[in-house]
Amino acid sequence: MITAIVLIHAVADSIPETAQAIADIDGVSEVYSCAGDVDLIAMVGVHTHEELADLIPAKIGRVQGVIDTDTHIAFRSYSTADTESAFALGADE
Repeated sequence: MITAIVLIHAVADSIPETAQAIADIDGVSEVYSCAGDVDLIAMVGVHTHEELADLIPAKIGRVQGVIDTDTHIAFRSYSTADTESAFALGADE
């Protein structure tokens, strides 16, 4: 699974509608509105780089209210939830 973090600049008056439209796209797991340099952050999970290449410009980039995107591909996860679940494998056996 390829995980990407998409930073999105959006039209201020339409952030809730833009966020929901992005959240409804297959491959997008979460969308956060936030303060700071970007308006929205979308978490994306796909199986291939080709899917990612189609998803960002053709779907997310064309949502009404999206001004610009900046995509970051994750190499590795350091989440404590992932670590805890890995150590829990087979614990019930």
